Amino acid sequence: MVYGTKDRVSGRFRKLTRISSSAILSNRDKIALGDNIWIWHHSIIDGSNGVTIGEGAQIGAWVGIFSHGSHIAVRIHGIDYINIPREARSGYTRGAVSIGAYSFIGAAAIILPGVSIGKGALIGTGSVVSADVPDFGIARGNPAKVVGDTRKLDEKYFSDPAIAETYFDREAFNEWIARRPTTDESATHSI
Repeated sequence: MVYGTKDRVSGRFRKLTRISSSAILSNRDKIALGDNIWIWHHSIIDGSNGVTIGEGAQIGAWVGIFSHGSHIAVRIHGIDYINIPREARSGYTRGAVSIGAYSFIGAAAIILPGVSIGKGALIGTGSVVSADVPDFGIARGNPAKVVGDTRKLDEKYFSDPAIAETYFDREAFNEWIARRPTTDESATHSI
């Protein structure tokens, strides 16, 4: 595990970011990294068309994040594929990928080109994400479908005063407090 890395997009050193020594980040100059990111073993991040990973995002082992795909282009161009400029290849898919702050990508998940995953989202193990996932979305399956909301998972922790001080999205926390019945006096604080 490598502790601390330079984000080549911003030029800033990300002191709290940890990247496995077995992870592959290709086209690193097009991968924007927030701080406090965790990228686990044997994951691959293809930055060829841009990837942004927000602060605090966690990426499990064996995850593939792809900003391009040649699965159609190679077949239709055959042996001439390699001689055709990337921009001119028919069937070549490309699209920037965005992973929101404090999202979690489960082991062996695949994120396809052009996908945006919102902040606080959770992607289930082994999922294939081919469409956008909203903020706080829980998505799983192949193809991945949104099946829940991480704020519902987090609700049981919101009455803890320590969580009131540390929850990554204070606005979401305060909205939850405002919706919650006020029968519990300890839940009336906000941050």
